[in-house]
Amino acid sequence: MGFWSLLEVASMPVIQVLIISLVGAYLASDRCKLFPVEARNSMNKVVFVIFAPALMFANLAQTVTLQDMISWWFMPVNMGLTFLIGGLLGWMVVKILKPPPYLEGLIVATCSSGNMGNLPIILVPAICDEDKSPFGNRSVCRTVGLSYASFSMALGGFYIWTYTFRLIKGSAMKFKDMEQSERTAIKSSNSDLEADHKTKLLGAPEDELVKEETRFWRKGVDFFHEILEELRAPPTVGAIIGFIFGAVTWLRNLIIGDDAPLRIVQATAKLLGDGTIPCMTIILGGNLIQGLRSSAVRPVVVLGIVCVRYIILPIIGIGVVRTAASFGFLPADPLFQYVLMLQFTLPPAMNIGTMTQLYNVGQDECSVLMLWTYLIAILALTVWSTIFLHLLV
Repeated sequence: MGFWSLLEVASMPVIQVLIISLVGAYLASDRCKLFPVEARNSMNKVVFVIFAPALMFANLAQTVTLQDMISWWFMPVNMGLTFLIGGLLGWMVVKILKPPPYLEGLIVATCSSGNMGNLPIILVPAICDEDKSPFGNRSVCRTVGLSYASFSMALGGFYIWTYTFRLIKGSAMKFKDMEQSERTAIKSSNSDLEADHKTKLLGAPEDELVKEETRFWRKGVDFFHEILEELRAPPTVGAIIGFIFGAVTWLRNLIIGDDAPLRIVQATAKLLGDGTIPCMTIILGGNLIQGLRSSAVRPVVVLGIVCVRYIILPIIGIGVVRTAASFGFLPADPLFQYVLMLQFTLPPAMNIGTMTQLYNVGQDECSVLMLWTYLIAILALTVWSTIFLHLLV
């Protein structure tokens, strides 16, 4: 499979995303005015509460069985490593470049959270369909490749709606707390000047010990409360229920298959889930217009994210997969190893845009970051796919 054939295959899903984004940008433009901020916020809530949970449930229930979870056990580990290593690299980018506080979570999220969904589902079967595909029989390759890509999509959604969701939420809360602190400091400045500082110092040591102990327990309670809140997020609930239905045979037989008595449930969930990616992409495009006008993203930040996602992570990915293969952790199928390497090379997840819109923090900057990373992804996916195929075949 030649470079130009790979370029065509790798560019198709990315170009689809860009075209739909342009539609959203036009609808939100001053000329059209059909997609204002209020409409984008309302659509985003529908995606968060209805479409994304349906997508998670439908994909997991249909594609993931207990046997798959056992035989493909390294895929969730590999994906966890992409999030962990990408998060550490993103944290380094934040420390070096020192962006505004409300962008810190967004930058770490874009470095760590790849698009594990629609890109692999389009890219992997397309490579199988090529006449010169290195992965053997076309129909067998396509069937197995779709299973790998669907499993990747389902796992990616679970990681994104827990780990990445917490990053964006934490960044938003930090920004709001800073704003509140600034307002409180301004209001109390006059009264602080008139306070009796000597009295404060005398009472400080004992009060400080009590406060430290109380603060420790409060942090622990708050942490567990946050975990429970994230697990209650609609997409996470959809993913958990999907895992259960996929793993438990009798539950799976209720909704999956031509003779399943409740197959209408799976068909309905799939129909709703199919609206997730188009809606998210249109919202992203709608935010792009305002983002190009007022974005605070510096070019060096974009460069840092591009270096992490398209240079450092793919190199690490090759090392991780080759090492796992040498220890016998992976199936002999080279297509499985290709999907694992591809997970280190994908552009940022589209769900990040949904999260920034949900918490009203960094939407414009997110759109600009997505624009540049997806434009560069056309060439990056092609180059790295060529390298991966040469290494595996």
